[in-house]
Amino acid sequence: MASSAKDDNCGLFFETTDISSDILAAECPAFRIKSVEPLFYQPREKRIELLVEAHFNPFLLAAKDVAIDLLTDSGTGAMSARQWAALMKGDESYAGSISSENFQAAVKKIFGFRNVLPTHQGRGAERILFYCTVQEGDVVPSNSHFDTTGANIMFCKGVALDCPACRFPDCQDYHENFKGNMNTKKLEVVLKDKGDVIPLVMMTVTNNTMGGQPVSMANIRRVSELCRQYNKPLYIDACRYAENAWFIKEKEEGYNDKSLLEIAQEMFSYADGCTMSAKKDGICNIGGFLAINDEHLAQKATEYLIMWEGFPTYGGLAGRDLEAIAVGLEEALDIQYMRDRVNSARFLGKLLIENGVDIIEPVGGSAVYIEAQSVFPYIPLHNFPAWTLGCALYIEGGIRGAEIGTVMFGERSESELLRLALPRRVYTHKHLEYVAKTFGKVIRNSHMYKGMKIVESLSTLRHFTIHMAPLRDGEIPKNHTLVKVGRKSSAAVYLPPHKNLLKRQQSIVGV
Repeated sequence: MASSAKDDNCGLFFETTDISSDILAAECPAFRIKSVEPLFYQPREKRIELLVEAHFNPFLLAAKDVAIDLLTDSGTGAMSARQWAALMKGDESYAGSISSENFQAAVKKIFGFRNVLPTHQGRGAERILFYCTVQEGDVVPSNSHFDTTGANIMFCKGVALDCPACRFPDCQDYHENFKGNMNTKKLEVVLKDKGDVIPLVMMTVTNNTMGGQPVSMANIRRVSELCRQYNKPLYIDACRYAENAWFIKEKEEGYNDKSLLEIAQEMFSYADGCTMSAKKDGICNIGGFLAINDEHLAQKATEYLIMWEGFPTYGGLAGRDLEAIAVGLEEALDIQYMRDRVNSARFLGKLLIENGVDIIEPVGGSAVYIEAQSVFPYIPLHNFPAWTLGCALYIEGGIRGAEIGTVMFGERSESELLRLALPRRVYTHKHLEYVAKTFGKVIRNSHMYKGMKIVESLSTLRHFTIHMAPLRDGEIPKNHTLVKVGRKSSAAVYLPPHKNLLKRQQSIVGV
């Protein structure tokens, strides 16, 4: 009888089965590169010319003119070999396709909701949900609404109310693992005082507006309890659900031994439905869904789905997309993949700190968020320091990031951040080292950047199409107040007398 490996005293090699117990696993990349595409690096003079042609809006730059593209992690990731193989299985039947069955099974296994409506992307799901539930004057509380979520609520003439557990810049001195949490005390007051005009409560995981910070399971559970107490449905904006599950596993007591799937399933067990952009933690280039337990609401939503997206079994997506999403949702919960993703963000954050840049800490999983006024402490909010930083980053190194601040959110904004979103499975540490070195160059040349002004903009989601122009030397409006501002900086900046903006600014003086 042939002896086994263990019988041959080789059992040592077979004793460890848990990858989390392997020290080297934390350092080993989760994938290898199978296909590549070239990057194009335009010279600095050409980049300035291209930015002028794009009206100083990085969104309007051609992708071929961008060396490192960190504008968003939405739909920009690299699909796996399994996902590419799944594309070939796509059943393109108009109704009742096998691909739809596979998609439905994958979603229901993780999210657990009874009714799943596929959409072309997350904002399609938001539009349907809010069109079905929000009326003029209604209030929708959330830990923080991101841009399209708030815009869809306001399009229905509702109010997108943010109830974060901590606010900028205080959250930087708020030593908490879950800065993305909902302020449950404020939520309870709002539910009590405005319950008759609250159709639902939203919870965004992770909290993109608040620097990509995670939400704890305890906070999700408490929000759910309040919603049950006041008879309000809870919906989760689930686009980065797997990243949030990782942080719960890593940081919250009682979850270290649970799988990411088990954590995700518990998260959604506290909710009545969710919206999802599969372009994030579905690791696909397109797609999303709206998931609902309420049968009556699901029927109503299906009517709008057919009008705006497509037949209920495909919802604006090809069968091949449904197959790729089914695989991607599973792969996002792979422990080695998620460890690699979070470690990449932390690696970039560490390099930026070493280059003297203030970032939101602790670093989240999808992006690194830079405090723009740490680079340009002399540029006031009304001259858009984060937008200026985004333009400077492109000029100095051909890198594209996204402003999360006064241009994107207007008067709702409480921060001036530049987000460097990391596309999934795309860039190596060498790319990220280049990004950090470029920031060093931006800081050395910071005296060249004076701020920006708006030339032309739309009223809704203006950051996508806005036209901007740089300020010239000495171009500072009259009647502005000189104060000191900044978490680490004591530099003087000019502030406008507008009472709302001034009130917000005064709250951070001396922090």
